[in-house]
Amino acid sequence: MMKKLLIILLAVMAFSVSAKAQIRDTCINVWQCEINYAYQFSLTDMKAKYNRNPSTMGLGLSFKTKHNWIFGFEGSYLWGGYDDGGNSILRGIMTQSGNIINTYGEYGSVAMTQSGFYVGLKTGRVFAFKKPNPNSGIVLNVGVGMLEHHIRIENRSNNTPPVLGDYKKGYDGLRNGIALRGFLGYQFLSNKKLINFYGGVEYTFAWTKSIRNYDFNLRGKDGTLYHDSMIGIRVGWILPVYRHAPEEYYYY
Repeated sequence: MMKKLLIILLAVMAFSVSAKAQIRDTCINVWQCEINYAYQFSLTDMKAKYNRNPSTMGLGLSFKTKHNWIFGFEGSYLWGGYDDGGNSILRGIMTQSGNIINTYGEYGSVAMTQSGFYVGLKTGRVFAFKKPNPNSGIVLNVGVGMLEHHIRIENRSNNTPPVLGDYKKGYDGLRNGIALRGFLGYQFLSNKKLINFYGGVEYTFAWTKSIRNYDFNLRGKDGTLYHDSMIGIRVGWILPVYRHAPEEYYYY
């Protein structure tokens, strides 16, 4: 996943590195290609499930109008460590010592991590400052999309049947649902070249439900409506694609 994001970033940079424009004197229409990272703190039902804080790496594409309105799309991959707090989801297939037996009668090696994604649309506005130009300032975005997450269960030796194939689907707690997202921060577009970035506080709230037909721990389908949320700091690099370079000076 990270390699794919890097390839996309390099392709966008190759396309837009020659797009230099003087924007010191005017507010312009501009496409903004974005790559970003956020460190989040799990809240509500999401915290109860993972007991750890997730990271996200994302890509986005937005259009900023000459009136500083923003419309765009964003997607991010979510990952992180998993801490069961001593109450493992695999307790039903563990020995008294807390291990799982593999096909050789030995202790199997099982790793669990947090995994998921968010995709959605966003809209917002830049409240510009006079400096460095009218395209930079406080940015406020709101969005709607879908959040999905689960516990990723891995047995790299592929020799522990209780957590392989469809069996692990009964433990991973995969769930998704409609999500709302808000962002408040600062956006900086330089007068020229590639020094363009943003950063701020982000909050995500989602109503999610399990999409698995059977949960081994519950011995049935999980029909609970969960309230999952995260709050954190997101920073990103903006690669602007200008349609043309506006004139720095005007004559009448």
